[in-house]
Amino acid sequence: MLGAILIFIPCQAFAQSSAPAISVNIGESSEPAQIATSIKIMLLLTVLSIAPSIFISLTSFIRIIVVFHFLRLAMGTQTMPPNQVLAGIAMFMTFFIMAPVFSVIYNDSFVPLTQEKISAQEAYNKAIVPLRKFMVAQTREKDLALFVEMSKIDKPETIDDVPTFAIIPAFLISEMRTAFTIGFLIYVPFLVLDMVVASVLMSMGMMMLPPIMISLPFKLMLFVLVDGWYLVVGSMMKSFVM
Repeated sequence: MLGAILIFIPCQAFAQSSAPAISVNIGESSEPAQIATSIKIMLLLTVLSIAPSIFISLTSFIRIIVVFHFLRLAMGTQTMPPNQVLAGIAMFMTFFIMAPVFSVIYNDSFVPLTQEKISAQEAYNKAIVPLRKFMVAQTREKDLALFVEMSKIDKPETIDDVPTFAIIPAFLISEMRTAFTIGFLIYVPFLVLDMVVASVLMSMGMMMLPPIMISLPFKLMLFVLVDGWYLVVGSMMKSFVM
């Protein structure tokens, strides 16, 4: 009863107090400045809505999260670590790897734009340069040539002549190939351990006992003894060409 009274009193006080009102009006405007501001707000909201996709597609996030999932499957720990934990580790590793690129974008593009020293188009042109440099460094020439050929553009003489819309899908394909290669190398030792445990159980006549129940503790022990997280994370960090 006392708890209900304590909850009811603040609610009544809030109901009797005046609350700020928010109104949104949509109407015609003949002033170009107001129209330009509205378009800028709409474009900003559009960019914010696709920001997660940009962060995932144009950074090192894809390679890291795919390798982590291969590692979890190889160890056979089902949902441990959880997806949220793997995504969090991958996100902060991405921030660490992309820090030099983000610093260049912030200093050369974002700061001058906020100070109205350059236009939005100039800010975009300066921001895309370090991203292109990072993506090209991780992209195979074979994948890049594929999308350049499919785009049916003139043969570029230098990498600066390659359009960004051809670099992005080539970068994604190369990242997936690299991630699958690393995942295969991680899978092999755990697969060998599974085969050894299965062979031992079969030779002992324990064919009804699932090998995963016996091999899982040995996998965890092996992973801890060799300092697995240090090796996996260190190898992935060194796999990026900066």
